[in-house]
Amino acid sequence: SMKDTIDVLLSEDVINTRIRELAAQIDADYAGESVTLLCTLKGAVFFACELAKRITIPVFMEFIQTASYEGTQSTGTVSMKLDIPEEDVAGKHLIIIEDVIDTGRTLSVVKEMMLKRNPASLKVCTLLDKHECRVVPFEGDYIGFTIGNEFVVGYGLDFDQKYRNLPYVGVIR
Repeated sequence: SMKDTIDVLLSEDVINTRIRELAAQIDADYAGESVTLLCTLKGAVFFACELAKRITIPVFMEFIQTASYEGTQSTGTVSMKLDIPEEDVAGKHLIIIEDVIDTGRTLSVVKEMMLKRNPASLKVCTLLDKHECRVVPFEGDYIGFTIGNEFVVGYGLDFDQKYRNLPYVGVIR
């Protein structure tokens, strides 16, 4: 099989350093509280676990998975393949953990959905932000790295389900 050439965009060391900074920011912002990390499957799992390990305040973890249909006939429909009960959101300091924010479409729907469940607060933390790809206005609260529109893999991001397990973020050439 042909092997893809992958150039390192963000090394493991660079990512780890940034995750430590994000964790410290979350510790400071939620001092004396606990946070619930709402991890979006599958891509954000790697980032969510590394982030959780570096946060020193109490952390709870929940998982959701969305299926979005953004084909040519797109209505921007988002369905939940895996959801969590309302009581796991209500009154909690929720941080949605994403691997990458691109169009913002799915995430804005998920954010609205979670806000209806009355969390104590709701923020969004993403490893990567492809800001130029937005089709709906959306801002993350904790951003690891802002990158361009290149196709990236690794650290949870896949190409046909491959390369999620790379310990760095790379660009397929």
